[in-house]
Amino acid sequence: MSLDQFLSPHSQARQGLSRLDQRLQAWRSQGTLFPNPPAVVQTCPTNLGRPDLDGVICGGTLGILLGAALAKRGWRIAVVERGILQGRAQEWNISRRELQVLLHLDLLSEADLEAAIATEFNPNRIQFLGGDPLWVRDILNVGLSPRRLLDQIKQTFLAAGGQIYEHHTLTGVRLHPDGVTAQTSTPNGDQTLTTRCLMDAMGHFSPLVPQARAQQCPDGLCLVVGSCARGLPPIDSGDLMVSFTPIQNHCQYFWEAFPAQEGRTTYLFTYADLHPQRPSLQQLFEDYFRLLPTYQDCDLTQFQLVRPMFGVFPSYRDSPLQLPWSRLLAVGDSSGQQSPLSFGGFGAMLRHLQRLTQGIHEALAADALQAEDLRLLQPYQPNLSAAWMFQQSMSPPVNQNVPPQQINQLLNQVFQTMTQLGDPVLEPFLQDVVQFGGLTQTLLTLTARSPLAVPPILHQVGLANLLAWLPHYGRLGGYSLLAQWAPAVQAWSRRLPPTARYRWHRRAEAWVYGAGLEGDLGSPEEASQSQSGEH
Repeated sequence: MSLDQFLSPHSQARQGLSRLDQRLQAWRSQGTLFPNPPAVVQTCPTNLGRPDLDGVICGGTLGILLGAALAKRGWRIAVVERGILQGRAQEWNISRRELQVLLHLDLLSEADLEAAIATEFNPNRIQFLGGDPLWVRDILNVGLSPRRLLDQIKQTFLAAGGQIYEHHTLTGVRLHPDGVTAQTSTPNGDQTLTTRCLMDAMGHFSPLVPQARAQQCPDGLCLVVGSCARGLPPIDSGDLMVSFTPIQNHCQYFWEAFPAQEGRTTYLFTYADLHPQRPSLQQLFEDYFRLLPTYQDCDLTQFQLVRPMFGVFPSYRDSPLQLPWSRLLAVGDSSGQQSPLSFGGFGAMLRHLQRLTQGIHEALAADALQAEDLRLLQPYQPNLSAAWMFQQSMSPPVNQNVPPQQINQLLNQVFQTMTQLGDPVLEPFLQDVVQFGGLTQTLLTLTARSPLAVPPILHQVGLANLLAWLPHYGRLGGYSLLAQWAPAVQAWSRRLPPTARYRWHRRAEAWVYGAGLEGDLGSPEEASQSQSGEH
């Protein structure tokens, strides 16, 4: 059965796939995603006067989480969404532990959270061609209904005094010395919102990102295709990362699968760059349907497609993105704060939600909204930069004759090593967190046990990339040491004036988050009580 036959009942998705493939082809020929970035942000020397709002968050799918948390602190917040603010039908997979921040920040009750959980299962499998399966529990084993979750968060936001502007598309931003004018277009004409600070949560392809990144080429892409379907064998477990084929089409294919309320979700994904010889999304989808019967032990004549899914997720080594303007802050996928190994921003948003809420709260209270102040909310994070070596090792260069089994063999050795070192090493990595201790133990143990595995990987990633990576690895160790002093620095800085206190709190957070040691900051309630007073 051809791809067109599979997608024929889903004509809009088929058209969307063709459009995205055309954009991907254009990006590859241009060598950048934004060849002629428009000047969406402009400066205006005149004062605005008293803005109507303290914060405007553009992009509601993830922005509503931050908006609700800030509104609960008493700030005047509006969320702008170009369509209807509702979650997608496809479930978000997450761990229960990561959801606790929604309870700690009082965005949901326990009953609301349970109502938003569509599926829960255990265990999850990790397996690569030629190796034994590794089974892990309680990691990405909860399927959350985005529509139920966001509906509850919206009610929390509105009850706290928040405002939602649906069917509003951001068309321009004007920066004044004392505020921001956000210009939007709506079906009923243009509208203007005035605010002290504007937060961009519009994702990788936000209209602000091209102007900020100029013509910067992404350092990596994650290409994803998949589906939610019925007719697959019912399995009460999932797959976090599975590979059962060698390198093909200049790519190493990986698979992910989860039970879903409407059937079973399966993804095929691969790490790549903008090289024109990389496969198109349509080619990936053809391979997806060709390989799916082997992967899921299924008969495609019984396959009932509920919805197809596909996407292109760019990532930059220069991340998180620090916007060059005052009173503007990128959050979520717009800032690139997610791991280069990840193709979904929900987990990263939850991981940083407490930090962003407290930091923006203090920035608004101290009026610390200049560019140099807001950059402290998206600081350099060596654990994020260190993850690039993993991405590079799983993306075979087009111009090298990489042995077909090299990536599978490496991953088998890496995961065997981490398993032997124990959960403190393995579990953070599975949740896109790189820590100095675990990384160092893994590298040393792997080198000692399998010294012949190292030279081929060094050849693949290249000496230049290795030399560029080493300073990040060194800083990861330095941040791990500084993180031990973070509680003392936060306690000391409470006696400082508001702006200085804000800056020292952000530096202490940067050490902890940059080392992948977020738990050392304590609970959100403790952080809220200990750091800054109410405005």
